[in-house]
Amino acid sequence: MNDPMEPSTSKSDPNPIIGPITLLHPRREPFEHGLLPIQKLIFTDPLQALIPLKQKLSSSSSSSSTHRVNSDALADALQISSEHARLILDTLASVIHSEPDPLVNAHPDDVGSVGSDLRDLILFLYIQSYKRLLPRSHKDSAAVADVWPSTSAFDGYLSALSPLQLVRSNTRRFMPSQADEEAHQLSYLQKHLANIISLLSEPVEGEGEESLVLTMEGFEHLGFLIQFGDKGSEGIPLSQAAPFFANSDPDMPAVPVPASQVLDWLLENIASSLEHITDKISAKENGPQGGSDQDVAMADASSSSVRASPSARNCCFIEGVSKSSYVKQASDLKHSSVKVINCHDSVIYILAPLRYATIYGCSDATIVLGAVGKAVRVEHCERVHVIIAAKRVCIANCRECLFFLGVNQRPLVVGDNHKLQVAPYNTFYSQLEEHMTEVGIQATMNRWDEPLALGAVDPHDSLSHPAGVSDAQAESAAQLDPDQFTNFLIPNWFEGESAGSTKDNPFPLPDAYLKSQLRNQKNLSEIKQILREAPLEENRKRELSCALHVYFKDWLYGNPLSLLPVIYVSYTVYKVIETLRLDGMIRQVYGFNSFSSPLPDGRVISVGGQETS
Repeated sequence: MNDPMEPSTSKSDPNPIIGPITLLHPRREPFEHGLLPIQKLIFTDPLQALIPLKQKLSSSSSSSSTHRVNSDALADALQISSEHARLILDTLASVIHSEPDPLVNAHPDDVGSVGSDLRDLILFLYIQSYKRLLPRSHKDSAAVADVWPSTSAFDGYLSALSPLQLVRSNTRRFMPSQADEEAHQLSYLQKHLANIISLLSEPVEGEGEESLVLTMEGFEHLGFLIQFGDKGSEGIPLSQAAPFFANSDPDMPAVPVPASQVLDWLLENIASSLEHITDKISAKENGPQGGSDQDVAMADASSSSVRASPSARNCCFIEGVSKSSYVKQASDLKHSSVKVINCHDSVIYILAPLRYATIYGCSDATIVLGAVGKAVRVEHCERVHVIIAAKRVCIANCRECLFFLGVNQRPLVVGDNHKLQVAPYNTFYSQLEEHMTEVGIQATMNRWDEPLALGAVDPHDSLSHPAGVSDAQAESAAQLDPDQFTNFLIPNWFEGESAGSTKDNPFPLPDAYLKSQLRNQKNLSEIKQILREAPLEENRKRELSCALHVYFKDWLYGNPLSLLPVIYVSYTVYKVIETLRLDGMIRQVYGFNSFSSPLPDGRVISVGGQETS
């Protein structure tokens, strides 16, 4: 009875769910969005550290029947600050597998008091020992060299062991393939599964391994780390995938199962999944490029190399966009997660409700994310403008980036960052509020100006670091000067196809930024009025028009992040007019002489009037 049960041998359960096609997968979300660089969470021996912690939290949990742990109890048990305890609960809420859990649905102000289920918390703390797979060298480094930005002046100041410098080294490295990452996560689970199951199990009278049993409820909590099927949280319920719980009477409590039996069955499934992934990787490496995996080489620096394809794991990949604009709307996305990888010199719009989003290895780009209900991670990016409406965002190992944020939780800044700036959210599209409501983002709460900086070194990155470096704090983000704040205009390419009710930025602007916005609008209105009212001969109109185009193009070259139609009209006109010294034209309206302005090629034009609108 206590031997491991084979899925295909049960007579009462023909087990149509688990077969050779349906494989066990790791849940990617805890490993991608759930790791925190807090040293007190990194245990040398997780099992020995978590057994007494579990006992302590069990006795102090807010409810003896549900075993929920609030932020005060967590801070006391781990000897951490209340700020870090709250961060743990916020992070856990963003990666938890059970949508009905009270922590997932708690108001942001109530997360600390609602607390987490003890078993989910223990699993979350256990995987803080996980080490990410190292970035890989790209197969075609010569092709990538045309796209990846040149070495920055900051490189000379970075630590030789910096993870950012590793990614930007001469042998350019890129995000590991999905198959490689999944194999790495499965191997981690295979190694630690016995400890994990023992932490979820309950003792009974007896001796040896059979003294630990796992209830169906405890088994369901393994869904935090593993799943069957390819549809993420919409996949097969874990208890229905297991032969020992699949036919349980819903009106009767299921009989607990020996922990050793559960362990053997899961290890067998993990081994099958690893074998399948290994075969897939081998076939891809030995076959032609362009397989089903997302490990895609960028062919050249053109839009023809763009890869925007769905994964079998409920994620859409947008990879290799270069020197172009790229748009995805809700109707284009059938998946709840998006990864934007290695995109350069481009403007990317993802105007859809999402659960998770990752931006990795991008440079000199503007990226707009619609509404992200769980978490966003921006990593290894340079000179990128990111516009995000989300519950939470984590910024790691970035430099010279500007983030326009509408976020319900404090922005998390980790790793080796330089010259980051944050500003309030600055755009909208017609369906934005509808998408925000769908994923649970509140426009009345925007914590964009409260970045939380953690460790400068990520203990999960598998790299060796000099002694003492792990205690260094990451460089935080500065607030954008309100005078530099501008609205971002999203073109309405599909007018009529996706009508929505949003007519303006749903996030209220702080007073300083609102005043700056109103001042810019007033300046624009005055300039337009002056240009309309002042007469100008046809030849002078042409000269001024030429000058505007030349200086505007010259300004664009110096501001590559502000591309094409995305520049807010008032900012563009204001800058062009400032460059052309049109204050001289205004003075002429009021009786001053004409002015001269040199063109970039050395020619000088003389303008004695103003252009009509």
